[in-house]
Amino acid sequence: MTDAAAPSSDLHWLDATAQADLVRTGEVSPLELVDHAIGRIEALNPRLNAVIHERFELARAQARTGDLPDGPFRGVPILFKDLMCAVEGDPYHEGMQALKDAGHRAKHTDHLARAYLDAGFAYLGRTNTPELGLVPTTESLAYGPAHNPWATGHTTGGSSGGSAAAVAAGLVPVAHANDGGGSIRIPAAACGLVGLKPSRGRTSLGPKRGEFTSFLIVEGCVTRTVRDTAAVLDAVAGRRAGDPVSAPPPARPFAGELGADPGRLRIGYATHHPMFGTPLHPDVVEGTEETARLLESLGHHVEAAHPVALDDASVLEQFTNAWAVGCAHDVVHLLGEVGLEPRADLVEPLTWALAEGGFAIGALAMIDSVAAGEAYSRRVESWWTEDGYDLLLTPTLGEPPVPHGTFDPTPEDPTAGFVRATSFVPWTAQFNVTGQPAISLPMHQNAAGLPIGVQLVGAYGREDLLLRVAAQLEAAAPWADRRPPTA
Repeated sequence: MTDAAAPSSDLHWLDATAQADLVRTGEVSPLELVDHAIGRIEALNPRLNAVIHERFELARAQARTGDLPDGPFRGVPILFKDLMCAVEGDPYHEGMQALKDAGHRAKHTDHLARAYLDAGFAYLGRTNTPELGLVPTTESLAYGPAHNPWATGHTTGGSSGGSAAAVAAGLVPVAHANDGGGSIRIPAAACGLVGLKPSRGRTSLGPKRGEFTSFLIVEGCVTRTVRDTAAVLDAVAGRRAGDPVSAPPPARPFAGELGADPGRLRIGYATHHPMFGTPLHPDVVEGTEETARLLESLGHHVEAAHPVALDDASVLEQFTNAWAVGCAHDVVHLLGEVGLEPRADLVEPLTWALAEGGFAIGALAMIDSVAAGEAYSRRVESWWTEDGYDLLLTPTLGEPPVPHGTFDPTPEDPTAGFVRATSFVPWTAQFNVTGQPAISLPMHQNAAGLPIGVQLVGAYGREDLLLRVAAQLEAAAPWADRRPPTA
């Protein structure tokens, strides 16, 4: 197909499923999709700072020669977050200046990256992320802030903020993301996207990570449509050799859940800060209450209710202990890959403060924290398994996307931004502790035009139900025609 016969300039607003269909029918070639996406990145990325490592010529060569697997997304452009999803030989920095200065490159290909490549995606490069993914914004000292296409002075969220900015602005239809405390759902909400955190063990963390090193983390993506989220999950989910945890297999492909009748569900909702009991921003309360009314109009029973265990603020201690130990582990091993011993001047102030905390936590204390998290998880999930609720509805964020700099450390307190984040993300990290699936949907915009996301949480292993209801909401209140001003 010649350039003259290519589809309109709106090709970039088609979702990944639609782009793959065009390739499958021969209406568009993989090279045309790749060239179109590269053109978008070259035009818009200087304003967004979403893509930090380019892989354009390799992608063009693979698309030109047909050297792409004949998977369900053959030829569809994708970006990988520069944190996990490593590809052997490619730059890999996790937002760290020391790795950037050393020109560090990945020494292996992660199982998830291989799954994306085997699905036929055309891999164009890597996206911006905060150092080690520690904060809910994307503003590393190594690469600078990623800019939200809805308001470039505001956060994209984090830690998958570069991926979210790229998808929201139409650079690519889907981008890799992962979630250890909300890092898929937070940027999805901040940038007006769909972001599903799968159940623990749904996607592989191998070959280097597993339950012991990363029990809070799951892999996934950010997209503009529910059908893309479902189809991508079908393409990449599943146990790989050596994975210590595996989510129960679905009864049918996740894409097959779209359009299925979820039945009349019992849904609880909450709009307060679960651990502090304080009100949240009126804009996120409004978005959640609007969604509750919409769900009720769709035939569901909706009531103000939530698991009382979520009010237990002690989970912050368990989460922070796990976060700090994980940070210490990553600092030691990543700096070690470039021949450096861990030192305060090699990482950002928050990173060092958390790493020092992690170094000080003994093995018994860490086991105690994990055991406390497991007990908390049992209490939380009993709301689904014993109290008879199907879904929990909450705001994804505690407030609209905030200006850059909101989570900066202060000279006196390197953890000041980390503490500030507890108000911004009141409802996400709990479900990394419990391992339950949760999805953020772009159901609302405030008067300033900023996206407002809502979160639905299901019982462990019930991505099928989340996707059915998400598709039902998308059909009832479509968001596909929304376009950010920086696009």
